Amino acid sequence: MGELIVRREGAVGSILFSNVARHNAMTYAMWHEFPERLHELDADRDVRVIVLAGDGDKAFVSGADISQFQQNREEEGMQQAYNRALVTAYGAPSRCEKPVIAKIRGFCMGGGLGIAAGCDIRICSDDAQFRMPAARMGLGYAFPGIQKFVALIGPANAADIFFSARQFDAAEALRIGFVQRVTKPDDLDAVLDEYCGIIAANAPLAVASAKRSIVESGRDESRRDMNAVEGLIEAAGESEDHEEASAAFMEKRTPVFKGR
Repeated sequence: MGELIVRREGAVGSILFSNVARHNAMTYAMWHEFPERLHELDADRDVRVIVLAGDGDKAFVSGADISQFQQNREEEGMQQAYNRALVTAYGAPSRCEKPVIAKIRGFCMGGGLGIAAGCDIRICSDDAQFRMPAARMGLGYAFPGIQKFVALIGPANAADIFFSARQFDAAEALRIGFVQRVTKPDDLDAVLDEYCGIIAANAPLAVASAKRSIVESGRDESRRDMNAVEGLIEAAGESEDHEEASAAFMEKRTPVFKGR
């Protein structure tokens, strides 16, 4: 059975999707547990950036565990529970204050594509393969998920990948804006480590305020929580970290931020 493996290494927290025999397909338990584990990392003051990755080198997440999915469809009430778990999981990265990065190698399909779309940044190896197969499975896709894809890659590109259900590679994922960077497989770990280090060295409150503004900008204007946005901006401006940045600039040294 699949599991989520949570790790903390310095300022970087990570969640590893592990179901290697099924290319890291997500079980119902994994869908249900994922938001909880992500929330725990987000609440850890020592963690400044979160990375999501698949176990092994064959897949990020290949989708939902189809055998279990079919079983759940046949049980009364389980289909609705399963769908709610998926929607909650897809939205979990955007509910974090900290940046969430998808580290993608191999297959990223169906539910894996949905998880990746919910992250702030996506970095993949050049052997990554992407697909949204909902149309081939006769499934409608929840509106919040479609909305996320439209915001990321535009309506025409979203229409293409949902209508055709075709597979596309890392180069195309970069071209349409789904991923932000493509690396050689052997370089993926080093690139992620370096990038996470850059983020972790910045002022956490400033990063959190930027993320909240980005997330709210993707919502309908009537649903935006501008009080939360303004509160985070104000907190960053009044923080000890802002004072530290000013002092470090005057003293020509690298600032050391503490997240307060």
